[in-house]
Amino acid sequence: MTPFSRDGDGRAVLRSTIREYLCSEAMHGLGIPTTRALCIVGSDDKVYREQVESGAALLRMAPSHVRFGTFEIFYYRRQHELLKVLADFVIDGHFAHLRGDSDKYARFFAEVAERTATLIARWQAVGWAHGVMNTDNMSILGLTLDYGPFGFMDDYDAGFICNHSDHNGRYAFNQQPYIGLWNLSCLAQALLALADKEALKTGLDAYTPTFEREYRALMRAKLGLREERVEDDDLIRDFLSLLQGSHADYTIVFRELGRFVSQSEAKNEHLREHFVNPDRFDQWAVRYRDRLRDERSRDEERQQTMNRVNPKYVLRNYLAQNAIEKAQQKDFSEVDRLLLLLQRPCTDQAGMESYAAPPPHWGKHLSVSCSS
Repeated sequence: MTPFSRDGDGRAVLRSTIREYLCSEAMHGLGIPTTRALCIVGSDDKVYREQVESGAALLRMAPSHVRFGTFEIFYYRRQHELLKVLADFVIDGHFAHLRGDSDKYARFFAEVAERTATLIARWQAVGWAHGVMNTDNMSILGLTLDYGPFGFMDDYDAGFICNHSDHNGRYAFNQQPYIGLWNLSCLAQALLALADKEALKTGLDAYTPTFEREYRALMRAKLGLREERVEDDDLIRDFLSLLQGSHADYTIVFRELGRFVSQSEAKNEHLREHFVNPDRFDQWAVRYRDRLRDERSRDEERQQTMNRVNPKYVLRNYLAQNAIEKAQQKDFSEVDRLLLLLQRPCTDQAGMESYAAPPPHWGKHLSVSCSS
């Protein structure tokens, strides 16, 4: 055991390093702020988790690895001078425009809250769940950090839980925006020794409006809508409800939506087949068609625009598992293949159609944990 990882051995396994290596680069390919993975170093040492596995280490790169929890350590130890040293260090290195401000700590917090809101909105739009959003897994720079039991949704489920040990769904997909707010409130508490309470509250209060604004903008782009209108929320919510009721694949259907025909009364059969009740989709499609026509949307141009924001390829759990199983036999070809594929997730890539297909039945029921 090592004192640096509670009661654990401080080691990682090949399985978990491959998942983080691929997913952090996949997130970068999607334009989502993230730490990066430079390389994996393998080992024949045996590590004991749910089973005996090969050890490995990941070289993770980021401008900073400081987390919300780093501030909490000094707050709860009542080491306020060290808290100030940490805050000044982070501001000097990454928020230099705030250095001379008398209220720099409150403004620093407000910017962290804004970055966090924007980050989580991007997670939600792409259908990605983190799995363990503790404060020590939240980057002070608004980066995606600590890839444990993450998961891209296959069938759309607002309550998707990617961590098999999250029995109460605290970190379920639809809870992520609220957990982001909770974590920021913990950070604000830690900064009470440095900043005015009301000023911190102002920064915290801006989180939800920022998240909602960013999420709406991202979802409008996924739907190919150019204008912001009051009915946007209903159109988005009702489409997600259709996906939920039909267990439709989130990534595939949004990609297919780019081929929606609005210039005629066509039934869009390629989309209807994804829904258990096609008539309900037809009702939504009438509203969607009317909206596109009202915006004078041109189908070909809209598809090109939508294809730039709706990925064709994401790191589904079963794809990662296939790569892991080969790597455990000393064959890293699938890791390399996925790495190249996920660098351009929105681009059609020759010979890679199978990677955009729905997962096999076994692939929808993989169990991942914090050691995954």
